[in-house]
Amino acid sequence: MPDDQINAWRRRFLGTTIATVGAIQLGFSDLVRAQTAKPVRSSSAAGFAEIRQIDAGALNIGYAESGPANGPVVILLHGWPYDIYSFADVTPLLTAQGYRVIVPYLRGYGTTRFLSADTPRNGQQAVVAVDIIALMDALKIQQAVFGAFDWGARTANIIAAMWPERVKAMVSVSGYLIGSQQANRAPLPPKAEFAWWYQFYFATERGQAGYEANRHDFNKLIWQLASPKWNFDDATYDRSAKSFENPDHVAVVIHNYRWRLGLAQGEAQYDALEQRLATAPTISVPTITMEGDANGAPHPDPSAYAKKFTGKYRHRNVTGGVGHNLPQEAPKAFADAIVEAARM
Repeated sequence: MPDDQINAWRRRFLGTTIATVGAIQLGFSDLVRAQTAKPVRSSSAAGFAEIRQIDAGALNIGYAESGPANGPVVILLHGWPYDIYSFADVTPLLTAQGYRVIVPYLRGYGTTRFLSADTPRNGQQAVVAVDIIALMDALKIQQAVFGAFDWGARTANIIAAMWPERVKAMVSVSGYLIGSQQANRAPLPPKAEFAWWYQFYFATERGQAGYEANRHDFNKLIWQLASPKWNFDDATYDRSAKSFENPDHVAVVIHNYRWRLGLAQGEAQYDALEQRLATAPTISVPTITMEGDANGAPHPDPSAYAKKFTGKYRHRNVTGGVGHNLPQEAPKAFADAIVEAARM
């Protein structure tokens, strides 16, 4: 993609960072207090009966599995700062349709661990996708429908672009999220830069120390800013917050955001893959993209990425005050999209 198109795509953030940009006028504390009183369904009572572990690539990956062993496979991928419980209400809706649902903890979350102390705690975009391919291989899954948001959506996008034979269909919240260090060098307008405040915080040693010391409250703030109309309860948040206690969590998160800005190097073994991703490859697998009407996190406008999907493609806007964590805030809409994409 030419630099001018990349810059135009990134500048779409200016008009779409709803709650975060609003913080300029309200202040952070006012934005958090401005959550609507409208009740939004909490998933605090939902859960997974068992967390399994399997060696896959560089990791011992923790994952939940539900549904018939011989059912068509759906892999659901969470983002930051979330975990597998973003899909706690989506999963039973899919298993009721006969799907085998796999929900892994990404590297640095929950019970997922590095097999070697010598492996870099790398968070660059390519390595997370390689992790999931390794998981599929370990579980002997040749192909799956992917459903994902945030880091998970970027990961699913990369797998769909680089290994399309492994993806039957995809549901991607906030659309096309493959990036590159080169594209991220271009500055954004001030309000859009403001939406990425935490990325700049993480670029400093103070930020790393602050995140290490305050990850529980820090990530709760992100939940509130990213989903300003989601009235989640403490039990729902605290259940997911346990996954941030992973000993590698801070290192992986900090590396991810520093790598994006070119402040940290990736591993050389992924250089060729990153070079291919830097060309912003198109995605040919059947895809449904989704966006909530109250997403307070930085995200592109759907018109900016529609042409990146060259196969069967549909977009769904989800209304009702739905924020960044769309699968947990609107589980039926997300599950319905998975079923629809699988049939495209």
